[in-house]
This record gives sequence, C-alpha cells and structure tokens, in this order.
Amino acid sequence: MASTDGHRRAAVLGSPIAHSLSPVLHRAAYAELGLDDWSYDPFDVDEAALPGFIEGLDSSWAGLSLTMPLKRAIIPLLDEISETAASVEAVNTVVFTEDGRRVGDNTDIPGMIAALRERGVEKTGSAAVLGAGATASSALAALSQICTGPVTAYVRSRERGDEMRGWGDRLGVDVRIENWAQAGDIVSAPLVIATTPAGATDELAASLTVPGGVLFDVLYDPWPTPLAVAWSSRRCPVISGIDLLVHQALLQIQKFTGKSDISLSLLRESGWAALASRGS
Repeated sequence: MASTDGHRRAAVLGSPIAHSLSPVLHRAAYAELGLDDWSYDPFDVDEAALPGFIEGLDSSWAGLSLTMPLKRAIIPLLDEISETAASVEAVNTVVFTEDGRRVGDNTDIPGMIAALRERGVEKTGSAAVLGAGATASSALAALSQICTGPVTAYVRSRERGDEMRGWGDRLGVDVRIENWAQAGDIVSAPLVIATTPAGATDELAASLTVPGGVLFDVLYDPWPTPLAVAWSSRRCPVISGIDLLVHQALLQIQKFTGKSDISLSLLRESGWAALASRGS
C-alpha cells in the first residue's frame, strides 16, 4: 500500500527496545532540519516477527535502525548490503530506495572511527578489545582501518577466542587472544575498546592500576561505568557510548533524509539530556 499524504516514516527495531535513545536523537535532528512531516518511533520486534514487519511497510518508509537481536536476522530480507555491513555480517541501518529496494548498511563501524577521530585518535600502533560479541567484531573492523599493529582480545572462553581470531583473519587484523583473567594488562595498551555488557568490567575497574591510553567504553546507560570512572580518575581520556551513538546516528539520519547539515552537538546534547532525565 502506498502513502499519499507525504508523511515519511523511520523507526528503530529491536527487542527489548524501550531503552533506545535513537528516537530522541532522530526526532531532534528532524526538528532541526524542519522535517515536520517525518516521524521516528521505536518498535519491539524480535527475530520471529521481523519478516512480517518488513513485509507490512508501505512507500512512506524511508529507513530503519536495527539493534539486537536483528542485525544479522535482517540480512536475508534485504536486496543488497554494503561492503562495510558484509565485512561483519551485521546491518544496523536499512534504507528504502525510491524504486522500492531494501539496502542494508552498518554505521557502527564508521561511527566508531569518527568518534575516535573526534578525540584525536587517528592511528594507533596496537589496541586491546574487551569482549567478543557482535560489537567486538565491529570494533575489529574499525581497528582494521586505524591500527597498524596487533589487537589483543580478552575473552572468557576458547570458543569466543576462536570467533575473534576468525574475525581478525577475515578483516586482516592480527588478533591475539588472552584469557579474561589477564585483562588487567589493558593498562599498557594505547587504545582500549570495551564492548562488554553492563557490569562485566566492574571487578576489573576495582583492581585497575594506572592506565596510559585511551578508553572507548561503548556503554552509555548507565554512565559513567565503573571502568570509565577508574580511567578518568587517573586523568586518562575516555570516550563514551554516547559518542558512538551520536556519530552512527548522524550517518543514519543523513542516509534516511539525504541531508548533511545536521548538528552533532545537538544530537549529543539531546542524548545526554535524555539520560539525565532517566536518572532524575
């Protein structure tokens, strides 16, 4: 069914989805751009419900943001995916073209690179990654473009280690696996990317000696994490999950709307304000 009223729609899908800040960021951008006839809403959609949801969309839809557990489940439903998305088999952005095609992309990877660049990290000789999930593979993809040496991944199981080594081979990254018990060694890395769920690094934070590099903790709720607090208390640079969120959202909004004059500071301020209101 085609839309005839000129209204344009976009949304974020996932399960659970109530925590997502994407509606806050996208709505702020649409308002700034004067796109009064655009809307952006959250939908709780799991893997089983995803095909039916996609098939039910009409021509008013401009795009979708995808979070877990849908980043891989969406791929068979698309007409095309970008090389970036294919490199990690994860799509977080779907654009609906004028001719009705569904095109998947991944803005997490360039968003991570942009967040690092904004804080002065253009290149690094080595790096460490905490964790081995989907976000860790995106971190490796980002590091494949800025890291000139080895990446040490700290994992909790041999199976996870094998997965990370496999991603490294695929992405051209020299991945070296260490047991999670050795994660205190991250203090010697010039760049650490923490990709673990909330609480996973709390014990590590409590025993941390003086670090010397940059910490990129992809979490943003709750913020700051104990790891970020421990890092910043030693006057070392910390990049937050909000930084990643706003950079990847900026790229999504550009793809959905075709407009580039979007204020990154507006997105960041909107995100932090929404987090603050949750804690009040």
